[in-house]
Amino acid sequence: MPAVGAQFRAAREARGLSLSEVAEDIHIRAIYLAEIEAENWRAIGAPVYVRGFLRTYARFLGLDPENAVAEFNRTLPAAPASNSEESAPILAPRAPRGLSPLIWIAGAVAVFLIAFVIYNAVTLRRPAPGQIVAGAPSPSALPSTLPLPSPSPTPHVAPNTLSLHVSAPSWIRVTIDGNVSMEGTFPAGTAKSFHGRAAIVRIGNAGGVDLLVDGKPIGKLGGPGDVVERNFIL
Repeated sequence: MPAVGAQFRAAREARGLSLSEVAEDIHIRAIYLAEIEAENWRAIGAPVYVRGFLRTYARFLGLDPENAVAEFNRTLPAAPASNSEESAPILAPRAPRGLSPLIWIAGAVAVFLIAFVIYNAVTLRRPAPGQIVAGAPSPSALPSTLPLPSPSPTPHVAPNTLSLHVSAPSWIRVTIDGNVSMEGTFPAGTAKSFHGRAAIVRIGNAGGVDLLVDGKPIGKLGGPGDVVERNFIL
């Protein structure tokens, strides 16, 4: 069976497509598509990004995305087996049997002494009935009611608002009322808000972007590497 990169290259060339033409359709940079066909996984990044790109590229070419991911997973190094000696639980040494009664007696004496000290401290600090403690306010000086804390203001979100938060690098295009307000590849941590009546959102890595409409979370529109377009009436 040909390698996964060779399968992608053969399927693309059978369609007569260049890397740049595929990149424009699925919104994955041509340099990453070339690294997939060369099986240079390290140049793409973390395995989660490689799997997302593989699924999107495979669906576009009509290949089995899960088979492509399985072929990639077989190229990953196996996790090192844990050392049985390191994973064995460490047992605390047992105290000699002859010392057990002494330990119990010493523990009981210690508990008694601590209780005695606490009792004396509380008794000495407690004022006698009718005694006024220096510095304490008189009962008449205390307010009849205590002021209630003012409630903290809730954040106000303007109506007709679309917000997005990027948790993984993704290509995004946002069109508000017919005008493109945001387009490009944005890193994790990007947060944007838009105001209008109608919005069209297209995402190249749907699993890496969360959406909110008027402050209400919509969530993610798809999984990692999925290309999704959605219309919203604000």
